[in-house]
Amino acid sequence: MSLKEDLELLHADFMSKASPEVRDAMERADKDLADSGIAQKALRTGDKVPDFNLPDARGGYVRLRDLLTKGPVVISFYRGGWCPYCNLDLRALQNVLPEIRMLGAELVAISPQLPDESLSTAEKNELTFPVLSDVGSVTAKDFGIAFDVAEWLRSFYVKAGHTLPKVNGDDSWVLPIPATYVVNSNGIVTSAFVDVDYRKRMEPAEIIKALQELAGELTASL
Repeated sequence: MSLKEDLELLHADFMSKASPEVRDAMERADKDLADSGIAQKALRTGDKVPDFNLPDARGGYVRLRDLLTKGPVVISFYRGGWCPYCNLDLRALQNVLPEIRMLGAELVAISPQLPDESLSTAEKNELTFPVLSDVGSVTAKDFGIAFDVAEWLRSFYVKAGHTLPKVNGDDSWVLPIPATYVVNSNGIVTSAFVDVDYRKRMEPAEIIKALQELAGELTASL
């Protein structure tokens, strides 16, 4: 089963149990975010990515510039470990991690969560790639994918047990729209998936395909 199918099953199950009030709120939030035009302002294929130096879940720091000296990097932005769609995506990424590394690339996942929350996410999903904390969403803002959760919507998050200031360590209520970037060793985006709908993610097979194309280009240039 593909990641897309898993995500659709999860969403169908959620919607079958959600109240009309929650379903209406989700539809309104989806429309508002789409109308904001944020996806059109995000980094795209051909753009150069900004450097970052972020804490990982185990007390260290990971700098993008250092990773790029070794090869391509896959960067996946997710909302947080409280998001079941994100957890499905992270586990799917973990499943293809051996292929990613065989192709000479590294994978990192970034969320606005505090490092302790990132550690919980990594342990819960048995992740063996770096899970980074972008507290304050500074990096997400640099990539053009950060947005403010509307004030009217915040009470729905709280009722669902997702009080973002608690897990993110600030009062901003900022989240990234889910995005995945395949970046070559020169720091240029060669493939990008950006969507305001958090129930949609880049298929792992598409990531592998993008990395295979990069590997082919490198071989051809030698």
